[in-house]
Amino acid sequence: MTNRRGAAREGADRWGAVGERGSASVLVLAMSALVLLVGVVAAERGAAVLARHRAQSAADLAALAAAAQIGVSPDPCRLAAPIAAANRAQLVSCQPTLDPDGRSGTVRVLVRISVHLPLTAAAGTQTVRAAARAGRLRPGTR
Repeated sequence: MTNRRGAAREGADRWGAVGERGSASVLVLAMSALVLLVGVVAAERGAAVLARHRAQSAADLAALAAAAQIGVSPDPCRLAAPIAAANRAQLVSCQPTLDPDGRSGTVRVLVRISVHLPLTAAAGTQTVRAAARAGRLRPGTR
């Protein structure tokens, strides 16, 4: 590159930049790291949301299984634990509330799932809890 007098400037490339060679590489590296960080955080958030949905599904299914046993079995909660376990959850509590006739009522179920989220503040295994309620109507009601 030449200056106004026609003399070549020392250290200049063909676009006239002096001392900026490789700066685009640093910028690309920084942007790549930012994109990677956003991707990892999004994956972590997705794993947490997925665990919450799995826990809620397990609670819903366990509550429905227990409610189906109202009026059929003396212990309506006997099927809640195996259903929760089949959905990779652990039954924390199952509380039936039966009507005086014993053939209708509701069941409240609480389950938990352990999930490994390595980027959370307390890195390691986290517990996700979910609750559900299901019931059985009196015979003859809609």
